[in-house]
Amino acid sequence: MTDDELLTADEVAARLKATPRFVRRLVAERRIEYVKVGRLVRFEPSAVADYIDQNRVVPISRAQLRRYLRESA
Repeated sequence: MTDDELLTADEVAARLKATPRFVRRLVAERRIEYVKVGRLVRFEPSAVADYIDQNRVVPISRAQLRRYLRESA
């Protein structure tokens, strides 16, 4: 698959190891960028990569966690 190909919801679900229903919910909540092709919804591979990057959670140490919890309280 080349980068200029658009992905279907099923293909995005396979890449995310999720269900097509989850992908439809992402679209409904506008949490992932998509392209309308008539009535169809398609996704650019870069949009899927951006969604993954935006939702990446990086680990922190206990000291950083304590500091974060103190600041937010």
